[in-house]
This record gives sequence, structure tokens and C-alpha cells, in this order.
Amino acid sequence: MYPAVLIVDDESTIIDSLEGILSDDGFEVIHAFNGYEALKKIDSDSPDIVLLDIWMPGMDGIDTLKEIKQHHPSLPVVMITGHGSIESAVEATKSGAFDFLEKPLSIDKVILAINNALNFRKLEEENRYLRKKTIEKNSITGTSPAVQKLYGEIMVAAPTESSILITGENGTGKEMVARTIHQFSKRPEGPFIIINCAAIPEEHLESELFGHEKGAFEGATAKNRGKFELAASGTLFLDEIGDMSISTQAKMLRALESKTFQRIGSSRTLHMDVRVITSSNKDLDAEIKEGRFREDLFFRLNVIPIHVPALRERIDDIPILVDFFLSHLAEKSLASKKTLSKEALEILKQWHWKGNVRELKNLMERLSIMVESDVIGKDDIPSPYNPDIKTSPEKGDVRNRIFNMKKLDRARAAFETEFIRFRVDQMNGDLQTAAKQMGASLNFVKKKISES
Repeated sequence: MYPAVLIVDDESTIIDSLEGILSDDGFEVIHAFNGYEALKKIDSDSPDIVLLDIWMPGMDGIDTLKEIKQHHPSLPVVMITGHGSIESAVEATKSGAFDFLEKPLSIDKVILAINNALNFRKLEEENRYLRKKTIEKNSITGTSPAVQKLYGEIMVAAPTESSILITGENGTGKEMVARTIHQFSKRPEGPFIIINCAAIPEEHLESELFGHEKGAFEGATAKNRGKFELAASGTLFLDEIGDMSISTQAKMLRALESKTFQRIGSSRTLHMDVRVITSSNKDLDAEIKEGRFREDLFFRLNVIPIHVPALRERIDDIPILVDFFLSHLAEKSLASKKTLSKEALEILKQWHWKGNVRELKNLMERLSIMVESDVIGKDDIPSPYNPDIKTSPEKGDVRNRIFNMKKLDRARAAFETEFIRFRVDQMNGDLQTAAKQMGASLNFVKKKISES
């Protein structure tokens, strides 16, 4: 199959000359005499590249270029002009032109520009394919209608520059959705910066967002670039935006509307080039009614709403997720991959999964540590997931067993193990959170769990 080149020029002599040479070089050539005709030819003939004259009557080359890039962003366009100027070259480049050639045309330069553009497009397509493969290897993988709907929404929203608000319960994978949107956006090579609004004290959040100058406040011993600066040409993901205070919300709104901001302690205005994605597990409509969230900011952020379904709404995806998590854990630990029996999977499908995908992932990590066999069976599923096993240790049973031990070291070890198991169960199998709450290391908790 030969690459198709669309030549757009109001001079028939230019078209005839290029058509003859490019045809001899193995290209399929399509032509149009103006911008309107070019747009129709793109829709009907799907060219691989466009050679576009910048000076044409009616719709000129720049306007045609903008239309092409709006509807066919991945189609490379090489601009041609007989009146070259720095201004027109800059404008064409800003509007998305791949290259810029001046008349009279050097055929060697034309062929080189076409081949460079086609190679670049091939690389872009390969990158898109690789990014598409990454979506199949994360927590939003699944075949359920809920996930397919989510996937479709991501693919529609990602190429736009609009603000996106991702909603969903804790543990559903809102951050993963944001990362996937970034990967499929027009900014995949740019940074993906995360800031958790719920995890940063209110007095520090503004500095985290906008940065500060040295001496701007007590403790500001050095200049600090904020997340808006660090995310330049990329994506800024504001997790749990519903926890942001009203005062910071006002500053956030002002920055988004003006696309400018100032570091704390500076009068210099900085311009932002950032795609903003936010998330919340709160009902922001209710927060607005209670006066805890600004309605104008909500409208600014909620241009494209995306809701991530809870795991209980996609139960049929559990086997796929389990397989992924166990494969990943096996690769990480250089061990053989474990599998779950059908009976064990059925038990997991009956659970309500308040912690959603994160809870399932933590349980798989726990089971991969605790179970020696390569097949995790029904009896290996612990409480509270398994109805055949008591939800938590009975205080009296644990007390009696420990108090009947004669050696202090054995009693201490038994209590330690039971205490850790109980805390891990309370955290829905989240070993890291349980370890943090207990003030213990994650490795220590894993070791005690594996011994129990």
C-alpha cells in the first residue's frame, strides 16, 4: 500500500509538477485547489500526509490547517509558501504544522519533509499502541459493561484539553483513570503531577500548588516551585479536591480562569500551560449546598465528568483483576504465579468490597505471602471475606490461649501476631495502612502475617 499525499494549492502548475514527481516516487497523489475541497478530500480519501499552500483565496492555509488539526490531530501537514516569513512560519508551527517549505520547491526537500512526517506519524502510532497496551495492564481492565463504558469515556475525553472531574468511591482507581487520560492526551510526554489535597495541611496547600519565594513566610528557607510549574506542558491531577478549603478554592478558581498565578511572596505573574484533572469521593453537589465547595469552581472543573464504578458494580471483572494482581506480584517477587480456585473466586464475588479494587489488590498481596501452594483454595480465603471463618478473633478465645502459655516470649509473640492480624482485617487487608497505624514496618507486618 502506497502512502497517500494530498496536495492543496490554488496553482494547477504546482499540483501537476508535484503529482508527477511524487507518483514516480511511489506515492499515491490526491489534489485539492482550496481549503474547503481539501477538508472534503481528507474525509473521503484519508490521506497519510497533506502538503498545504499557505496563501490561497477563500479559506487560507492557516485556517485550513487549524480545521485539519481540530478534526484530524494526528494527520501531518507540511506548509508551502511563496512568500516565506518568520511570522507565518511561527503561526503555522503553533497551529500544528509539521514542517514549512518555501517556493520554488526543491524536490529533494519535499521528499525529505514527506518521509520525515510519515516516519514521525508512524512513531506516534506506535506510541499510541503502547499507551493503549498500558490501559490493559491496570486496575480499570475488565470486560463488564461498566468498565467498557468507562473506557469509552476516557477515550473521548483524553484528546481534549478540557478539565475533567473524576468521581467514585475510595479505591476504585481514580488515579489510574487520570494517568490513563494523560497517556492518551496530547501531552503524554509531559509530566504527570499528583497532589493529594486531603493529605496536605491547609496552611501548606497553597504553597504546594503555586510555590513560594525564599522568605515568603516562616520556614521558607528556599524558593520552591509549585505543582502548577512542575506540571508545565503536562497534566496536574488534584486528588480529593473536595477537601480543599474555601479560601484556597477561590485562589484556584482565579488561577484557572486567568491561566496565570504568582508564587507566594512574589509579584511576578507566571503563565500556566497545564491540563487539570481533579477527583473526589465526596458528593460535591451536597458540599455546594452545605457551603463547603464553590459552585463556580465546580463548573470550571466539571467540564467533562467521569464516574469510576465501584467493584461491586463490576463483579465479573474480579477474575481478570485477580489474575493481573497475582501475575504482577509473581514478577515482582521472582516467584511462580499463584492462581485462585473456582471456589475461592466465588467467595470473592460474594464480598461487598467497600475498599474496591485497592482492597482486592491488598488481599491478593496478603494471600500471595501467606499461602505456600500455587493454588489458593477456598479455605485459604481469610475472614472477613470467607463466611466459614470467624470475622475476627474472639477476645475470650485469644485471651485464654495466651494466658495458658507458660513462657513470656511465646505469649508476647502470640499476642503480637493476633494483634497484627486483627488490625490488618480492620484495614480490609491493607498491609501498608495497617503497618503505618501500628507504627511498624511493612516488612515486619508481612513477616508476622506469613507466620500466622
